[in-house]
Amino acid sequence: VARTATRLLCERRPYVVALDNDVQLAARTIVIATGARYRRLPIDNLSTFEGVGVYYNASYAEAQLCDGEDVAVVGGGNSAGQAALFLAETAQRVYLLVRSARLADTMSRYLVRRLEEHSKIEIRTRTEVEALLGDGKVERVRWRQAETGVVDEVRLGHVFSMIGAQPNTEWLNGCVAVDERGFVLTGPDLRTAELQGSRWQLPRGPKLLETSLPGVFAVGDVRSGNVKRVASAVGEGSICISLVHQVLQA
Repeated sequence: VARTATRLLCERRPYVVALDNDVQLAARTIVIATGARYRRLPIDNLSTFEGVGVYYNASYAEAQLCDGEDVAVVGGGNSAGQAALFLAETAQRVYLLVRSARLADTMSRYLVRRLEEHSKIEIRTRTEVEALLGDGKVERVRWRQAETGVVDEVRLGHVFSMIGAQPNTEWLNGCVAVDERGFVLTGPDLRTAELQGSRWQLPRGPKLLETSLPGVFAVGDVRSGNVKRVASAVGEGSICISLVHQVLQA
């Protein structure tokens, strides 16, 4: 029976993982692979279109699906801006739908300037998606402009939801260093100050996927800097196992 980890006790080794059935597991090494919860658009039939028109990442694979087509990117942060620029390389037109009144409030000036100057990108501020329409896949998207109340229904088949993700790290009990969004920092991303403020007392530095807690590793979506792809997570998991063996043999 699968159990949920509720707390990490890291004051001494072996570490202890507390489970939701009051069982506590002691371990010299731990691999954190608890993933992240993607913020979802408030649309009733959203799950119908996830993977068949609604995506949470813009990579080469998705860009090829959009070749020569119109797409919508939802979000006002840097990740949404970067996705819009990347997709514009292959898409015919990219609609960037932003809930706020100005991109500059949530995005770097450099990105804003590039987006505004790009001939394929159309920025719609104060705009929110109201409905996704289609038979088995996204075929049309309906959105509303808050100030004017104007509703547009646009024929397109790809919506990239870039409105953020929440890492599943609450149970870690502050035992490992995380970035400003709560994703676990590992390896070279850990700065000296973060290691000094943690429980790191080894003469060596952290291994590639090792956290600020010796012998504790993080892989997949929960890790800061992960590209949020299944293949990437699988690859990190394979690498991590070899690192775990190295730590156990030391």
